[in-house]
This record gives sequence, structure tokens and C-alpha cells, in this order.
Amino acid sequence: MLSSLYGLARGALFSMEPEDAHEFTLRMLERGLYPRDPSNNAAELATEVFGLRFPNPIGIAAGYDKDARVPDAVLGLGCGFAEVGTLTPQPQSGNPRPRVFRLISDNGLINRLGFNNGGHAAALARLQVRPPNGIVCVNVGANKDSTDRAQDYVRGIETFYDVASMFTVNISSPNTPGLRDLQAPAALDDLIGRVMAARTAKIAEGKPKRPIVVKIAPDIAEDDIGPITERLLAHAVDGIAVSNTTLSRHGLRDPNKSEAGGSSGRPVFHRATVMLAKVYQATAGKIPLVGIGGIDSAETALAKIEAGASLLQLYTGLIYQGPGLIGDMKRGLALAVRRAGVKNLSELRGRRAAEWAAKPFEL
Repeated sequence: MLSSLYGLARGALFSMEPEDAHEFTLRMLERGLYPRDPSNNAAELATEVFGLRFPNPIGIAAGYDKDARVPDAVLGLGCGFAEVGTLTPQPQSGNPRPRVFRLISDNGLINRLGFNNGGHAAALARLQVRPPNGIVCVNVGANKDSTDRAQDYVRGIETFYDVASMFTVNISSPNTPGLRDLQAPAALDDLIGRVMAARTAKIAEGKPKRPIVVKIAPDIAEDDIGPITERLLAHAVDGIAVSNTTLSRHGLRDPNKSEAGGSSGRPVFHRATVMLAKVYQATAGKIPLVGIGGIDSAETALAKIEAGASLLQLYTGLIYQGPGLIGDMKRGLALAVRRAGVKNLSELRGRRAAEWAAKPFEL
């Protein structure tokens, strides 16, 4: 039903510029004008990750609710958790428009937004007045012109510690020059060391332990996966998010494929899922992974779980499929659990990681 209704609305949304369509959907969510998820969360989908109880493993990826405007509406759509950001200490406008391009022929998107957001203070004010319901992750980043980017991440942890359920440290966007350089082992040591020290200081003050997840890019060289995951494990991060948009244009057909920026949606699914499985193997399944990239059906969601993900996030799939996709995914995942003869989705985690990890990044 929801899919049919969205089929009627999609034409109107696609007649708008992508950013204008995005803003329209945010305003509808702010006004409460959105379809509530009619399905219950099946018991098979409930999972405990990072010490948090998720009613289901599905969330919307960072970049949708950049300024913490609609976390409760995202939960109302049926997601098991919400993520806000990426947030930087100071407001920044991002790159010049146009900077978002639909890849309609490929069911994808290219964006070069550049961490456009209203800054810490505005988002904090919104999060402080919402009821503490559900799991809300705060995604933190660095300002483009920052002279100490690691300190920007520390400020994000310190600023949102009392209103976040967990954090994502985003070092994977291709649209802030030099940001991905923070994934190099030496830079990573400094950054994550300082971030984890900030959390330790909060715990010493009597605050609860907030999980910290590090988000990496799908374009990391295969030889670098081991050193990067080794450093993340050494710093005892709570999880790894795999992955962000890709700079690869492999297989794209749409006329917009030549636009600069990161590609998301169906074109990134294979590469991101191979990367996910390789990270799962490199970490020996010791820490939870968040699977991101190209999820647009129950089948692709299940593939991420089987490749090693504990949690899932989607974004571009919603643009093409609409909010009914969330319920479709939950029903499909619950059915997959029953067909496998197990009790919980978590029991399917990583069962095809070796198969996925053996695949090339590009077919």
C-alpha cells in the first residue's frame, strides 16, 4: 500500500531539484505528515548491539537528518534507530549548488554536499528538548577550514554526550578535502586516541558509556584494511560502519555519472558489501559492523547481514522506493529468519562473509 502511494508521489518529488525534494520531505516529517509503520517489530529482529537494545536493525544513514530536525519521525517510520548529522562545530554551507544529482538509470545518487549543516549549537538545542525515546546516534565530523580536525571530533563527543545514545565518527566522506586522509594509520591513531580519551573523561565524571562507531570509506585499498582495522581494534572502538559513498564510477550508465562527488545507492552495493565482508574477516567478527550502501530491498538487507553486519542503514533506497521500504525489509528479514530455522536475525550474521570477501571489488 505504502509503495503504491509513493509511486504516485515520486513523480512530483522527482520533478524538483534533489535538494528541494529532500527539504520537502523533511518539512513533512517535521509536521507529522508521514506514514507510521503499521507493522510490529518481529521478535526475530530485536538485537542487542553495543549494550543497546534495538527493536530492529534498520536505520537511515547520516546525511538525511543533518541538523537533528526529525529523529523521532525517523523512529516513527519504523526504524530501529535514528542517526543525525554529520554535525560540525561551526555551521557551514557546504559546496556550491547544484551538488546532488540523481542517477535514475542506475537507481543511485551522486552528492558533493560537503558537510553542510547548522553546527553543534543548533542541533544540540533540538536534541535537548526531545523526549529521550529510542536510540539516536549523533554523527560527528570536522569543519572544512579547521586547523585541528581531531579536536572537532572531540568537541562533537563532548557537546552531544548527554543527548546521544551513541556516536559515529565520520572520516569517510569524499567531499571534504583531506578528510579521508584521517583513515591512514598514524592519523587514525591520533584521532581515535583523542576521541576515546574524551569518552573516558566523561565516564570518569560518572556519565554512562556511549558507544563509538568509526565510519570508513568503501574505497580503501585492500592492503590497508588490515592496518586500519588493527588500529581501530587497538583503541577498542565499539563498532565500524562500512561504508560511505564511493568515488568509483564503475558500471554507471546515467548521464550524470560524470558529476564530481560520492556515488551511493544500487551502484555501490557490491563494492560496499565486499568491503563489509573483508572488514568482518579482518576483525574476526569481534566487534559489530554497520552495513551501509545500496540497500533497497529485503534481499540486499539480508546480504549485508550475511556479509557480517549487525545493523543496517539505508538512504538512497528510500528515494527510489519510498518509506514503505522499511516495513518491506522488516517483513522480509523476519521471513528469512524463519526460513533459516533460527530464532533471531543475529544468527545469520556473517554466514556468507567468506563468500562475499572472496569477490573482487568491481565485477
